[in-house]
Amino acid sequence: MDTHSSIIIYNVTVYSENQTLKNGYIKLTNKKITEIGEIHQYVREPKDHVIELSPSYKVIPGAIDVHIHGVNNADAMDGTAEALKTMARTLPKEGTTSFLATTMTQSNEAVEKALRNAGAYIEEQTDADAEVVGIHLEGPFISPKRAGAQPPTHIQDPNVTLFQEWQKAAGGHIKLVTLAPEQPNGLALTSYLKETHVVASIGHSDSTYDQVGEAIEAGASHITHLYNGMRGLHHREPGVLGAAYLRDELFVELITDGIHCRPEMVKLAYDQITSERMILITDSLRAKWLKNGTYDLGGQPVHVNDTTATLADGTLAGSILKMNDAIKNTMSFTNCSLEDIVKMTAENPAKQLNLFDTKGSIKIGKDADIVVLNENLDVEMTFCRGTLSFKKED
Repeated sequence: MDTHSSIIIYNVTVYSENQTLKNGYIKLTNKKITEIGEIHQYVREPKDHVIELSPSYKVIPGAIDVHIHGVNNADAMDGTAEALKTMARTLPKEGTTSFLATTMTQSNEAVEKALRNAGAYIEEQTDADAEVVGIHLEGPFISPKRAGAQPPTHIQDPNVTLFQEWQKAAGGHIKLVTLAPEQPNGLALTSYLKETHVVASIGHSDSTYDQVGEAIEAGASHITHLYNGMRGLHHREPGVLGAAYLRDELFVELITDGIHCRPEMVKLAYDQITSERMILITDSLRAKWLKNGTYDLGGQPVHVNDTTATLADGTLAGSILKMNDAIKNTMSFTNCSLEDIVKMTAENPAKQLNLFDTKGSIKIGKDADIVVLNENLDVEMTFCRGTLSFKKED
């Protein structure tokens, strides 16, 4: 196809930023969205490449996965460009067009290697794949009481100086940090993150409700994988979970595989938090898109069986959830609309990461990161910055 031509996706339902167009079209030119409208408004130009579908096909903005460790036998902690390239090439299959390369609790040396690698990759990546829009540092500044699958031997107290070193190693690309603000120096690091425009997320935390309130005052604005790795809800101590439900200052991640939390708890969270504050994530491992078997997670063997990934002692260890399945599950569990899904997969993460001027919705002038879903909500096509990155085989 001529690189100067435009791609028109024609006769589809377009979920644009401000309205849903039932018999619509969308035009992609030079990596951007250049036209959106109803089909009778479309004027064909000689170099237009038209993809005609039917209104049962839906065009939504590409998902932004702010919490993902790996996929297809690659992991951000591998510390190689090849690993991130594999992730970036695979994720459009499930409708993800942008993501945060997510680290985990490991030795300082292993974390720094992963950060340097991701920072360098971000500077050099191409347009044809899902875009690494930053780094999510999950640990090691977390609570030993809420370690989950994070190796306890490498957990340490929050440390502003160490974070500064790591941010420099990452080329300034750390965008989100999961930490336990109740740990020594936790509030100091939270404040520093806020000052430097990095999202401070409460996760793997034993904070009380009041301690979460202190963290919000210091600058926390996010909750890592709701229900998992946190102090739960009690009628005399609402904990991190209660704060996630009640504090409007917080965006809240949720893994909707039906395993990390039961479908009923997804619905309870959705009803309380709503699509205004919820962000769907996968928290997936290298085992996603692979067969059942045993895989590595931070030097620990993880056993994958159909839908579940666990450590030897049965502890849940991330997921093998695909974003497209997260969308289907969430709609099934909560009866939410596709408009709500767009908020939770694209708009909210874009706003949280300060990317909403270029990503997170279908609007003229924004990056052409879009996904075409069929009537069963399967991914038919994914475009990353205007390039067809995935097409479902017939």
